[in-house]
Amino acid sequence: MIFESFIDAQSTFLWSTFAIAVVLGAVVNKTNFCTMGAVSDWVNIGDLGRIRAWMLAMAIAMLGVVIMESMSMVDPGSAFPPYRMGNLIWAENILGGLIFGIGMTLASGCGNKALIRIGGGNIKSIMVLLIIGVIAYFMVNPFPDSDKTLFTVLFYEWIRPLAIDLGSAQDIGTLISEENAVTVRLIVGSLLAMAALVFIFKSADFRGSFDNVLGGAVVGLVVLGGWYLSSNVNINVEDEPYTMSSYYEEWDRVSDSDEGKPAEGRPLSPQSFTFINPMGQTMGYIASKFDRSLVTFGIMALLGVIVGSFLWSLLTRSFRIEWFASGQDFVNHFIGAVLMGFGGVLALGCTIGQGITGVSTLAVGSFLALVSIVFGCAITMKIQYYKLVYEEEASFIKALVAGLADMKLLPNSLRKLDAV
Repeated sequence: MIFESFIDAQSTFLWSTFAIAVVLGAVVNKTNFCTMGAVSDWVNIGDLGRIRAWMLAMAIAMLGVVIMESMSMVDPGSAFPPYRMGNLIWAENILGGLIFGIGMTLASGCGNKALIRIGGGNIKSIMVLLIIGVIAYFMVNPFPDSDKTLFTVLFYEWIRPLAIDLGSAQDIGTLISEENAVTVRLIVGSLLAMAALVFIFKSADFRGSFDNVLGGAVVGLVVLGGWYLSSNVNINVEDEPYTMSSYYEEWDRVSDSDEGKPAEGRPLSPQSFTFINPMGQTMGYIASKFDRSLVTFGIMALLGVIVGSFLWSLLTRSFRIEWFASGQDFVNHFIGAVLMGFGGVLALGCTIGQGITGVSTLAVGSFLALVSIVFGCAITMKIQYYKLVYEEEASFIKALVAGLADMKLLPNSLRKLDAV
């Protein structure tokens, strides 16, 4: 897609993102596609249906990205955020993932689920969105009249030195063979995706579940669509195609005025769906009194998901206003939102942003973040369940040990509570 002006290119880019996100919001609402729900089904009742749906989304996105990258149709190596960056921030991926997993359990869903619930009338999720947004914004943007961010104040000095320099990139293909990285990514990504698809579709129950198949397929295709769209919007400059980010870098040379110039160039890079950092971007956009130069892929994706969910709720007459059930419910959602704000930025993404979009690039950090999110969510559910069943007898430590024993991470001899 080549346009004669930057404004036309960006407008198409943003509104196409919005349209894709509307589809995502409607389908996720319809099918109840949810990472936390998938983990809950697995941990509490042993049902892998929604886990398979989530894996289907991941497999489709991964297979699509490695094939399209081998054909030079997408450019995940230049992504925003930089999933494949050579600096492996493993401690941030793991800690952020754990914090995020705990937070999304307390807040009854991840960032994407909060947006879906807002579209369905859930007022609790508006609070979750606002809290995540404020924290995510100040994790990467300085406080007023300061050069300090939440990240530099709380994390940078002790966690960033733990990062490992892996050279040019941290994706599996580059680590195996830098000279043949694209080919290796195609082989490894195809094998992983095909193995996942075999596991997914060997289940007759899953094959018979229209919603699970639809949810996983559409989410995977939407993520793939985001990669394709953001990698293929170009501007014609003297018969030479410029990407939006390269046009921004050469703005003074190629443009006659600053009309339509975005505030930053990074959000013009190839990317796909993620929701924690965009919540921060949305807070910045609102605080700026809706400065058009701050509108990004992430903001349009966020709004599109809410609108899509809202339209589906109206169509099916399922729109319901929902408020906090109790004071404890409010506290849980508040704490969960705070943890998701910190964790999502530290981990460089959420269940969609790292678990599907990031993993589709085969970045090592994305796999670390994904495993950590799932573990943080699962162990929190275990603790909650044991405390519910045993009430006062179940201290936090006893419930934690019992949960870890259930997950085969500690020997049963250490548990003080019988398995439930």
